[in-house]
Amino acid sequence: MRTVGLFEAKQKLSELVDRASEGQKIGITRRGKLAAMIVPVQSQVSLRDVFQDIEGIRRQAKLPKRTSIRALIEEGRG
Repeated sequence: MRTVGLFEAKQKLSELVDRASEGQKIGITRRGKLAAMIVPVQSQVSLRDVFQDIEGIRRQAKLPKRTSIRALIEEGRG
């Protein structure tokens, strides 16, 4: 992650946005302390990706395959 001071960020905002759109994260400092970040926008995620993420979480938590999300919600309310 590259960091720049606030004054420099004002002067080079267009360049910094271009870099962020290419995938770079840029920290903006104020008086030497990180105050903000310019980060790339995450691309739209497909439903397939979402369900793969859910399945990965299910495996990490070692839940039975047939455990439904509804059942987990209900269990959490009990």
